[in-house]
Amino acid sequence: MSSINFDLTKIKTFVFDIDGVLSSQTIQMSSDGEPLRTVNIHDGYAISLAIRSGYGVAIITGGNSEAIKVRYGALGVKHIYMKSSLKMKDFNHLLENTDYKPEEMIYVGDDIPDYEVMQQVALPVAPADAAPEIKDIAKYISHRKGGYGVARDVIEQVLRVQGNWMHEEAFGW
Repeated sequence: MSSINFDLTKIKTFVFDIDGVLSSQTIQMSSDGEPLRTVNIHDGYAISLAIRSGYGVAIITGGNSEAIKVRYGALGVKHIYMKSSLKMKDFNHLLENTDYKPEEMIYVGDDIPDYEVMQQVALPVAPADAAPEIKDIAKYISHRKGGYGVARDVIEQVLRVQGNWMHEEAFGW
């Protein structure tokens, strides 16, 4: 059962922003100015399960931190675009270098830099606390805020609909 009004059987790829999506909108800063992001463990589990189940997962973020590469690389994410000042450019690079298709994608974004990419994918998704302009174009607005399980929400719904949630890959890391 899904609360997303979309044919989720078509989805094969998930693309996420970081700040305001996989981390909350409020970020602590270290004394040297480095952002100290929090991560949601349930999001991480869902991302890992999606990858182990054969789905594509990518990140396109304006952020730039070694911690992003370490965290999401450890989960199995191979396509991580950081310092993305024009997300359409990196989105097009992703499409050119993978077999991912926009008509099979979910993109989860929360703010204006995500707007153009969200218009290109089958299912644009926004966290509950996204900017109004992003909510206006989202086909699904999660009940979860950014950094508090929005990735788990959408991944779990897709995998459940496709019969990939509670299968053998689900019981390990």
